[in-house]
Amino acid sequence: MPVVFCGIMPHPPIALPEVGGEESNIIRSTRAAMLELGRLIKESGAETLVMISPHATVFGDAIAVNAMPQTKGDFGAFGAAQVSLDFQYDKELGSEIGWQAEELGLPVVEVDQKLSHKLGITLALDHGFMVPLYFLAKAEVHLPLVPCSMGVFSSEKLYSFGVAVKKAAEVNQTKVAVIASGDLSHRLTPEAPAGYDEKGKEFDQAIVSLIKAMDVYGLLSLEEDLCERAGECGLRPITMMLGALDGLACKSGVLSYEGPFGVGYMVASLVPTGPDSTRGILSILQQERKQKLASMRHQESYLVQVARQSLESYIKEQWKDPASYDIPKEFAGAAGAFVSLKKDGNLRGCIGTMGPTRKNIVQEVAYNAVSAGTQDPRFYPVRLDELDELNVSVDVLMPPEAINGLNQLDVKKYGVIVRKNSKSGLLLPDLEGVDTPQQQVAIAKQKAGIGPEEEVELERFEVIRYS
Repeated sequence: MPVVFCGIMPHPPIALPEVGGEESNIIRSTRAAMLELGRLIKESGAETLVMISPHATVFGDAIAVNAMPQTKGDFGAFGAAQVSLDFQYDKELGSEIGWQAEELGLPVVEVDQKLSHKLGITLALDHGFMVPLYFLAKAEVHLPLVPCSMGVFSSEKLYSFGVAVKKAAEVNQTKVAVIASGDLSHRLTPEAPAGYDEKGKEFDQAIVSLIKAMDVYGLLSLEEDLCERAGECGLRPITMMLGALDGLACKSGVLSYEGPFGVGYMVASLVPTGPDSTRGILSILQQERKQKLASMRHQESYLVQVARQSLESYIKEQWKDPASYDIPKEFAGAAGAFVSLKKDGNLRGCIGTMGPTRKNIVQEVAYNAVSAGTQDPRFYPVRLDELDELNVSVDVLMPPEAINGLNQLDVKKYGVIVRKNSKSGLLLPDLEGVDTPQQQVAIAKQKAGIGPEEEVELERFEVIRYS
């Protein structure tokens, strides 16, 4: 049982006397619990520490592992630069985690100095690592470290990262402790840093209760609205950590919980006690995804099927010329069309044409689907292992009409086209987060490279949306 310990630790810099001064005593229960967690890790016999921080650089298409041979950080950003720590990277375990994750369809990238320089990111340990590590050091825990960023994937994918850690530990025969660094709600009181929301307390109570009961499936099934309104930063790291306990019985305990600054701080220990086949959650999540995908595909419209099949055939290098498709009569005409790809509710690609560039709508959609998946400059090209996770929609554009002002726009009904000399930009209607014509036009200007104060010609258009 190479995973010998798992835990959850918050990361308030104010907990350090060197940062918070006397105020650090306000959360003395949290401080004492983190020291106790360190004692438990030491008692577990762990040989390497895997830690997940929500404040490390997050990539949209991979989980990052800080692969610097010597990783270090300090509290200079919090007025205590004299407090610094450094750690050796467990290269063997970090690389094995990446290989095991790849087998599970989850991209993990080791970020070294060369890659960090190319991407313009820092590899200094952030406070999400440094606060827990400070207290572990105080408890005389000094272990090689594998510092990991959180991911923005589905719960299943996040959970599978922990499974990869477990498998890697088994392959390397290394006793591993896995720590999720994360605060709970940031909206517990009106004075909280992110403002107040009544759902904050509800979220924290749910997390504490679920961890005490070791109800992993319940935690992974929390309502999205509850998590969003709570303004938390710990759920993804916790989900990733829990995967390391897949198929294991576990003794869990909440060592402390408090939130005097409007932010929830929970310290919890989860100690594996042996195999338990009833706790194999990953297989359940995978089966649920397959069933959801089958249901979604069964209900997809013809144009969405065209878009999906076109992108899939291109990525699999089995491209079929859309000119050979059978064309239903209702799509025999020509029109502009946009194809939008979403993954886990987040945009993954969107490209289209303002007017017809192909013989018919079907061909327009087929080619634009490939462009949305491989040529959107905001994203890396869609990978083969992502295809099953994509939600596809198609908007067929009706002919645009010129309008005189914002009063003739309705963001739910009309898309907008802005034009200034040779520059033009388009924004589709009924987009999440776009609530006013002013926002709609401002975003369209930005896409076109037109200044916010520049006068533009406006056109509006309707779409037929297929899902």
